[in-house]
Amino acid sequence: MPEIVLVRHGQTAWSASHRHTSFTDLELTPDGERQAREVARELDGRNFAAVLCSPRRRALRTAELAGLTVTEVDEDLGEWNYGEYEGLTSEQIRRERLDWVLWTDGCPGGESPEQVGARLDRVLARATALLDTGDVALVAHGHSLRVAGARWIGLSPADGGRLRLDTATVSALGYEHGRPVILRWNSPGRAAGPAAGEPPFPQRPSTPS
Repeated sequence: MPEIVLVRHGQTAWSASHRHTSFTDLELTPDGERQAREVARELDGRNFAAVLCSPRRRALRTAELAGLTVTEVDEDLGEWNYGEYEGLTSEQIRRERLDWVLWTDGCPGGESPEQVGARLDRVLARATALLDTGDVALVAHGHSLRVAGARWIGLSPADGGRLRLDTATVSALGYEHGRPVILRWNSPGRAAGPAAGEPPFPQRPSTPS
């Protein structure tokens, strides 16, 4: 059965230092390029009917090194717009806003969780329509793809915070008995070294709905 395959781009200088990176158009580091080549080994043997990619260079270069032919560049696959928090780490942000959580608060001058969820819903609708022709790859960014994973299984955009996603990893969305499921998550490329991960966000205590 065809799958939607999610590929997070390889390491950049800012992902390595945990700086929030959205519209800043960074290149991959040498390690990021190595990671992307390992993704090619992980995807070896797959034929994709379509490859949708973020317009950022780090995603496009990852697709190229992973052996993927981009069929559509899609702005909806861009990373969460961090607005005033672009280039900052979570630690720096919390010096001013101690209880800040991206997944519930969003970013001033940037996007809310609901806005990110709406555009990833559009991406998933386009990808689903293409599944009749075969597997579909989405090459993008950590937070946007985490939202895509959550939305695929009917969760809120905020629930993407429960789905860690490292650089240069492969995940797969599909179906079981007709229901959308996550088939695989956060699998590193073959022989890839440890990817730079995002430090976990502290979660606020849950409150009754």
